[in-house]
Amino acid sequence: RQSSRHTLRMATQDELKKEVGYKSIDDYVESGMKVGLGTGSTAYFAVERLGQKLAAGELTDIIAVPTSIRTKEQAESLGIPLTTLDEFSSLDVAIDGADEVDPQLNLVKGGGGALLREKMVEIVASKFIVIVDESKLCDALGPGFPIPVEITPFCHEHTKRVVEALPALAGKCEAVLRLGSSTNNQADGDEPAVTDNGNYILDLTFKEPLTDAPAAAAQLKATCGVVEHGLFIDMTTAVIIAGKEGIEVKKP
Repeated sequence: RQSSRHTLRMATQDELKKEVGYKSIDDYVESGMKVGLGTGSTAYFAVERLGQKLAAGELTDIIAVPTSIRTKEQAESLGIPLTTLDEFSSLDVAIDGADEVDPQLNLVKGGGGALLREKMVEIVASKFIVIVDESKLCDALGPGFPIPVEITPFCHEHTKRVVEALPALAGKCEAVLRLGSSTNNQADGDEPAVTDNGNYILDLTFKEPLTDAPAAAAQLKATCGVVEHGLFIDMTTAVIIAGKEGIEVKKP
């Protein structure tokens, strides 16, 4: 596995997020590109940096596809030209954060509720650059962060039972319906959380590591009532990791 490291001073978590967010734009975005813009507290800084470089004239002829309503609003406020996949079905690069990253650079995403739009955008990008701080690295997916699954509101209790009984998941996880805001997995309300797409979210909580993430991903995707899941398998081009010791870039 290739890696490179640059030394930084001791930094807060927000400063680390800003470092990797800015670096992703500086290193991977060139004038004339079509860019997928992720969602969340780390991707926020990548969007901010793209806006800065466009305003300064350092980048030109950029067009971007946002992965959520809030990313769209941020990009618009910065004057970033936007489009959709309806206009362009392939992108040069997509940049986004992640909730967990395993040693094979498989990801858990969707803590912020944008997993469907994120995956639709990131799967059509020639390069998918993941930006995280070192707290997101794990030995195996599952116990460190619940895996989100976007489901239809129709018969959602039924879909919850079907998901919990899948061979790759049975006896290993509990599916919890997300309540309140869809933008975090805390129960901050009494009503089911609703995504930008009008769907519900199940958060799969694990006590033990998920032993076969690709199998779980395939079984979830094949489940009627499941719209999309937050396992991003074999999609990563590079992960830019900010730690107290500096910035490291990992590639498959």
